[in-house]
Amino acid sequence: MVGKILLFLPFSGISARLLGSARQAFHCLPTFLYFCDQLSLYNLNMAIQNGLKAPEFTLFSSDKKEVSLTGFAGRKLVVLFFPLAFSSVCTAELCEMRDNISLYTNLDADVVAISVDSPYVLARFKDDQHLPFQLLSDFNKDVSTAYNALHETFSYNMRGVSKRAAFVIDREGVIRYNEVLENPGKIPNFQAVQDALQAIE
Repeated sequence: MVGKILLFLPFSGISARLLGSARQAFHCLPTFLYFCDQLSLYNLNMAIQNGLKAPEFTLFSSDKKEVSLTGFAGRKLVVLFFPLAFSSVCTAELCEMRDNISLYTNLDADVVAISVDSPYVLARFKDDQHLPFQLLSDFNKDVSTAYNALHETFSYNMRGVSKRAAFVIDREGVIRYNEVLENPGKIPNFQAVQDALQAIE
């Protein structure tokens, strides 16, 4: 479309120069987009480094109530991301947390677990497994993305499923431990999570 418009310009010399500039710009476009992509990834990775503020979030829980990171100010917090409710590894992971919840209570820590499931699915999952902590729905995938914990592709050609991940956030909202797993068959290092909690005064 640009080329056709330039053909109607009255001065062919100007037309040629403009057309050349346009071609140059188009040739540079892939490089520019690649640079933007890399910058985006760099900023995203910076957002989940230990010692930096945890990305804020507000999500609906399995109880259909809004839960925000700021609501845990002054408390230690474990944030888990898991791919899908009712899947075998996710069930084993959250039941392990359930069975050891007293360890986290004694460390003065709260626990929340986040997936892209709807609040309705999470409510049933929480009830079936008797989970004593809040499950939060990141149905729109914004929080998983902010924490760099989102699979672009997953099993059965599903897209936009949370990665399995664990974060420890201190009383000031600073990340003290982060573990994001690319392999959904693996479970976070809960001993490392407990050690990070122990290190927070």
